[in-house]
Amino acid sequence: MKYRTAIKRTGAVILLLLPFLLPHFARGQKHFDFNTQCEEAYQDIIQLKLDAGQKILDAEKKRDPGNLIPLFLENYIDFFILFFNEDPAEYQARKAMLDQRIKWMNEGPESSPFYLFTHSVIHFQWAAIKIKFGDKWDAGWEFRRSFLQSKESEKRFPSFVPAQMLSGAMEVVAGTIPDGYKWLSSLLGIKGSIKTGMDRLDKVLMADDVTSHWFRKEATFYYLYLQFYIGNKHEEVFTYIKTHNLDIKNNYLFAYLAANLAINDQRAAYAEQVMRQRSREGGYLSMPVWDLEMGYVLLCHQSPDAHVYLEKFINTFKGRFYVKDALQKLSWYYYLDGDMVRATQCRTQILSKGGAESDADKQALKEAKSGKWPDRVLLKARVLCDGGYYGEALQSLQGKGSGDFHTPEDKCEFAYRLGRIYDGLGRSNEAVSAYLTAIKTGEHLKEYFAARAALQAGYIYERQGDKTAAIDYFQKCLSLKDHDYKNSLDQKAKAGIERCK
Repeated sequence: MKYRTAIKRTGAVILLLLPFLLPHFARGQKHFDFNTQCEEAYQDIIQLKLDAGQKILDAEKKRDPGNLIPLFLENYIDFFILFFNEDPAEYQARKAMLDQRIKWMNEGPESSPFYLFTHSVIHFQWAAIKIKFGDKWDAGWEFRRSFLQSKESEKRFPSFVPAQMLSGAMEVVAGTIPDGYKWLSSLLGIKGSIKTGMDRLDKVLMADDVTSHWFRKEATFYYLYLQFYIGNKHEEVFTYIKTHNLDIKNNYLFAYLAANLAINDQRAAYAEQVMRQRSREGGYLSMPVWDLEMGYVLLCHQSPDAHVYLEKFINTFKGRFYVKDALQKLSWYYYLDGDMVRATQCRTQILSKGGAESDADKQALKEAKSGKWPDRVLLKARVLCDGGYYGEALQSLQGKGSGDFHTPEDKCEFAYRLGRIYDGLGRSNEAVSAYLTAIKTGEHLKEYFAARAALQAGYIYERQGDKTAAIDYFQKCLSLKDHDYKNSLDQKAKAGIERCK
């Protein structure tokens, strides 16, 4: 009797203790818990406050060693450091973490929507990293893994909205792969659709559940970049930034987005304003790219301190992307200033410094190897036009005609520059006329002027609602072979055709 009573009492004690024991038992199992602390760390990281985010993650790992989300979010830290700064030493130190993190994620429950999602994000981020470090083949396979995992995640967990963030972005990119990379997309089995991809991203931004709110800023970043480059909705993108009050002061990722897109939309003054007004508090990721971008925008107006920023980028950046481009812009600065000694020194460095993976770097290398300097009048018009100073650019060409330029390349560029200036001023008929001249005089040249003129003419007709004419010019752009910026211009032309269809 006493024995039975003791057993009953023991059972009662266990039942009383069970609620307290279970959390400790569960905590020993690997799981995905995107809790308040993880959300706070993620929001710091996505603003590029990496140290603050890491500090929170370290505390969360001690509090709950079984939670895999902190290990997942640490991949974002590696991604931003390696993608923006391209330091080879950092790459060697961090690249083993790809396999390690995948192993950790494999320990999580497959029943969680975070299982496939975390795998997909990690592979996607490392695809981008590996492109930066020249591992293109590995990058392709990483992209494929991410692509397939995001698709599977979307099928298995249709209500988990964040899964559509990456699948949507990759769907858009896959739908515009240039012909130069078609062999790779066929080999990897990657196909996409611009409309389907953008619809998915729209869904993420419009969703009102907790998980979509977690990743809203990241989804916004992808959405705006794709709307700008693939959707060709430049004005809408800047309107979105303003009307949605994106924090381009304290969120460095948004500040970079706004400045970078502004530079590529001939809005140098706005880009400069964004960069100068961003928060100067400590704790943000140090990025030499800010000096590169500031050098670009100041060169557009030939500001006397443009060279300071370009030189600082060249001297501090440890990567390979855009080094040749920066040296070319620096050589232009000195060339326009009449300092041929320094201009020549910069041009000579183009031959040995940096990589030639990007179209801009390839073009800089080509110019340096040619031994020819640009026509000063055309170059001055170009940098003013690139900054959106169209009135001054037109003034710089005042009194000039095709007969004032002697080579076929310069004659073609003169027509193209006029087209871009008239385009920027809203004088569409004159722009199209100039573009037609550029196409006619440059379709057999290696320079990009004819292809870009065809693309720009397509944009004008697309804005006017004449989709048939727009498609004709986009196809003309695609038909021109063996010219500078071939892959990037083809991608834009293909996107234009898809939009107009």
